[in-house]
Amino acid sequence: MQNFDQRSFQFQEVSQEISQLLNQYLTESKEGKTQVLKQQSPESIAEKLQIESNFKNGFKSIKNIKNFIVNYLENTNHLNNPRYMGHQVAVPQDLSGIPDWIHGTVNNPSSLYEMGPAGATLEAFMINWMLTQLGWFKGDNLYDFKLYNNSGSGILTHGGSIANLTALSAARAAISPEAWTEGSPKDLVVMGPSTAHYSIARAISIMGMGKNAFIPVPVDKNEVLIPSALEEVYKEQLKQGKRVMAVVANACATSTGLFDDLNAVADFCEKYKLWYHVDGAHGAVALLSEKDKERVKGIERADSLIWDAHKMMRVPALCTAVLYKKYNSQINTFQQKGSYVFHEGDVIGMDSMPFTVECTKSALGTKLYWSFALEGEKSISVFVEKSFQQARNLYKYLNEHPDFYCPYVPESNILCFQFRPDILSNKQQLELRYKLIETGDFYITSCEVQGKRYLRTVLMNPLSQKKEYKALVDKIKEIADKIIKDTQK
Repeated sequence: MQNFDQRSFQFQEVSQEISQLLNQYLTESKEGKTQVLKQQSPESIAEKLQIESNFKNGFKSIKNIKNFIVNYLENTNHLNNPRYMGHQVAVPQDLSGIPDWIHGTVNNPSSLYEMGPAGATLEAFMINWMLTQLGWFKGDNLYDFKLYNNSGSGILTHGGSIANLTALSAARAAISPEAWTEGSPKDLVVMGPSTAHYSIARAISIMGMGKNAFIPVPVDKNEVLIPSALEEVYKEQLKQGKRVMAVVANACATSTGLFDDLNAVADFCEKYKLWYHVDGAHGAVALLSEKDKERVKGIERADSLIWDAHKMMRVPALCTAVLYKKYNSQINTFQQKGSYVFHEGDVIGMDSMPFTVECTKSALGTKLYWSFALEGEKSISVFVEKSFQQARNLYKYLNEHPDFYCPYVPESNILCFQFRPDILSNKQQLELRYKLIETGDFYITSCEVQGKRYLRTVLMNPLSQKKEYKALVDKIKEIADKIIKDTQK
């Protein structure tokens, strides 16, 4: 008993130290007192963290642990800094890490109800809530966890790549149920915009269909799918003796944040009775905004949808929903036996393990639920609307400066732009980006759209305001001027 008390005391003392360090980290980040990213070499970081010594000998004291955390936090990308405008990774609320702390302590996987009842319950609740946004939930209330023939269903999984793999496996099961035992037929293909996320091609390759089974549909100058091109591409596949397993649409495109015409794709799929899958990893969240939900009109007509919570719902990575319009799509996806986990009789609660690639799955529902519970359901909708508006504000601000070119009006919180494309080449646009993040003052990304290199911002931080936009413009001009002068020498 004495040893147990001693461990409890140590846990409390260490947790207090960690809490103070994280609080300081958040405060300094949000006030912009730290660099967004201070890049060091991995060798330098390894030395500061004393990796080898700690690995071999263990932490010897609380001071040792504290030094490790201080150096670890110093070598992070400070997403809470208002000048973070980088990748599609959530800027979480201050207390978003608590569910991970709870899970790391209790270690209850949620895919088997009896191994993690609370986490499994929260996952089922949040799935029902997400289905409700699509009009796919037919239960009596969000506590109705049974599966119904006329209702939608879904699971949470670790990221969009696994989610797309899961959804496309369901599409394969629908058109070729024998594929599970006999392998993927050689005549199956998947159609989608040429700008579809790489995880689509990766998924069908993993499924044994090969990357060439992805048939690209032409896109316009801003990489939005051209609906009128679907018919021609489809008929060409029929001529070649192929069967279209699924048609994929972007909501929205990862590069530009622009949405495909989801209703037009739905019309096409209904005409030819094809499985319709929407990759809504980033943009499905527009469902929560009265102002922006028009962007995803027609999404409810899909057969399957993936929706990342670790992007626009402020949930720490990773947490993605795979949602089906009909629950039969979920239960037919995988066929496996394992007497130690899969039981043919009734069990208490709900098990998601038969329907997911993952077995020992962390309590993702807890993370997602917590994000809403911290400030209430409406707060996430407000956050989404504000993020989309931030991109429009930045677009307007850049358009007031003749040195900047924006190829489109943003439809989400993603905006691509160039600085003096009449002078700077694609290579120099990318160089500008690297020199910008090397300063530590800003973190933005870059992408190519139809062969042209753009600087790319993703507005995820609610603290980013006009003063940050002005500072970004000034810093880009400063760096670009040096690049231009060096070129002219």
